[in-house]
Amino acid sequence: MLKSTLKGKSGIQSGLARTVLTVGFAAALCANLQGCFLALAGAAGGTALVATDRRTVGSQTEDREIQVKALSDLTKNLPDGSHINVAVFNQRVLLTGEVPDEASKQQAGQMARAISNVGSVVNELAVQPASSFTSRANDAYLEGRVKAELIEYKDLSANDFKVVSERGTLYLMGLVTPDEGATAADATSKVMGVKKVVKVYQYINAQQAVAADQAARSAPQTAAPAEAAPMVGAVPDASVSERPIDQQPPAPVTDLSPAQPGSGGMQ
Repeated sequence: MLKSTLKGKSGIQSGLARTVLTVGFAAALCANLQGCFLALAGAAGGTALVATDRRTVGSQTEDREIQVKALSDLTKNLPDGSHINVAVFNQRVLLTGEVPDEASKQQAGQMARAISNVGSVVNELAVQPASSFTSRANDAYLEGRVKAELIEYKDLSANDFKVVSERGTLYLMGLVTPDEGATAADATSKVMGVKKVVKVYQYINAQQAVAADQAARSAPQTAAPAEAAPMVGAVPDASVSERPIDQQPPAPVTDLSPAQPGSGGMQ
């Protein structure tokens, strides 16, 4: 009888673990597959999420082409030992990773800016040795955790955000309203393990957001209204910048460890 009870509890725990892993994997996948339609029924608070993309189809295609071109050019021309990640959203390029010297960092920014159709570049490359495998695995985990966290917010669509993690710093990209951007950044800052949040948004107003969402839901193959995608984000257009629009520290961590003798706490 006892063995049967234990076996039942083990099965429940195993099922919960699989559910958590499924949600995390789906969230991480959606971070890279913008514009997909993703249904998560019952896995996140018993609700379903249908993901859309506020970018036009043409913009999504250009973003993919820019990313492939940038990765190819940077891999060929930067020194050995460089570790480069390229994220592109609405023709804004975010460079993260590590390079051996300042000259390589500047070269990477200029090369990215020279690619056709690039609107702006945010150069967040660090001059230091390449990150470890453990660090990169942790970044992948954090990206999935943040995506899963954003799914929980009924006033947000997680697919409106591209999430990039680099050495524990989380970069948020997307076409969002100021309120959406602030809410997502606050939610991200509270995820355990996040060291800092950097906003690399392109802001739109509420009416433009509604128009873009309706266009994406009703006819994903049709371009959204031009006014729904202004370039008003982290850096001036047609520029290379090292100053993202805003940063915020993670939420403070409460010390829950038992009080030590002589610390003033209850004994």
